[in-house]
Amino acid sequence: MSDTRSDGELLRAITADADRRAFEELYRRYAPWLRARLRGRCADLGVVDDVVQETFLAVWRGKARYREEAGAADAAGWLWRIGSRRLVDVLRGDGARGRLRQALARLRHRDEVSAEERVLAGVEHGDLAGALVRLSPELRAVLQATVIDGLTTREAAVLLGIPPGTVKTRAMRARKQLREALA
Repeated sequence: MSDTRSDGELLRAITADADRRAFEELYRRYAPWLRARLRGRCADLGVVDDVVQETFLAVWRGKARYREEAGAADAAGWLWRIGSRRLVDVLRGDGARGRLRQALARLRHRDEVSAEERVLAGVEHGDLAGALVRLSPELRAVLQATVIDGLTTREAAVLLGIPPGTVKTRAMRARKQLREALA
């Protein structure tokens, strides 16, 4: 048997067996190509890198299903469809979030205490304060940047000097630990 598996073999191994080596081989084979194609659609390299990562996470987690009847030669097209849709979603989402922030800012009265100020006041007292103290410094830093400071994943990554994927992973772990501590 050849050392190099076909795209179809890799995808079957990922789907059926959660084969990490197959996933890594598929990633090495297609991530640079997908990144280059997405760069032609988006100048923001941070967004492109996030979309490539989200595309392959969807494959790994089984959220994107490859239909083998399309043929193994079509794996690149299948990955492109996933990646390009995710890019559109990200670009639309950024625009919508920005418009929502502007609308909320116009509606807020200056003498009202903001939701953020209420949460921060509650952080200093009670169960949440204890749960936050028990988080590792790395997880707390990500929560500070993304939740309290309101930075995007990309902005938090730059601020903290870590990859965007690490920001997402740490944020997910921090939320899970907080839920468990407060349950």
